[in-house]
Amino acid sequence: MSNREVVVLSVGGVRFVTWASTLQQFPESRLARMLNDGDREFKLVNGEFFVDRDGTLFSYIMDFLRTLQVSLPPDFSDYQRLQREAEFYELYPLADLLSQEHLLKPRLEILEVRFSLHKMQAFFRIFGSCSTTVETLAEQITVFTGQQSGQSWNSPFPSQKPLVPLPLERPSHHDLVFQCGTDYSAGNRFVARYVSIKPDNRKLINGTNVLGLLLDTLLKDGFRLISTRTVSSEEKVECYSFERVKRPAGLNVTVNQAPGSSRIAQAKRSQVLKGK
Repeated sequence: MSNREVVVLSVGGVRFVTWASTLQQFPESRLARMLNDGDREFKLVNGEFFVDRDGTLFSYIMDFLRTLQVSLPPDFSDYQRLQREAEFYELYPLADLLSQEHLLKPRLEILEVRFSLHKMQAFFRIFGSCSTTVETLAEQITVFTGQQSGQSWNSPFPSQKPLVPLPLERPSHHDLVFQCGTDYSAGNRFVARYVSIKPDNRKLINGTNVLGLLLDTLLKDGFRLISTRTVSSEEKVECYSFERVKRPAGLNVTVNQAPGSSRIAQAKRSQVLKGK
């Protein structure tokens, strides 16, 4: 059969239309052998290949053959059944990937923002269960410092002197610390700290405004606010807790990977053959 020929399959009553080349991605699979009449499990009825298997799960198998990637819905739970279907079609690279179920499942990511006010200064500390997210936030947040005379911390007008960026404090890979506002220095001058959060270009000095921008940035990034609480009423420390379902990146397989080449695949193939 030509690899550009259209093939129609009816799997458990669900109809699929694809190129022959898609089914031939893995030449040793039963789907590839089916095209050469090499497997009696597949019946050719009125020009369509019929197989008595789960049609819903076969849609994920077709997606794998088209993309060479396993990417499942967040609420997917039938890993063992799909792995069994992959073994039936002798798509052992797919069965290998499905055996790594822990890499395919969505994970819950937790983020916590602590905010406190002390006179004319505001302090922030961000904790995150995912170090990559915290690193991304550290790249988005910039603190600038400068001196100004006779201005309050609520002034919307930044100092005319050039502002100098300050590095954020990183106590660990999972948290970062920064502050904004003003404090007196010698000579009746204010030492001012402004905060900018990308992609917003403003430099904010008011802690409440910075908090609002930070929370809005997290919400736009897919986080959901799940709770707010006062950690310490005396020190005026507020805590905002967020969560986000983080979908895993799809696991890939290369086309030239021979079915059964890995130890896991060989073991699975042995088990299937013994069961026949």
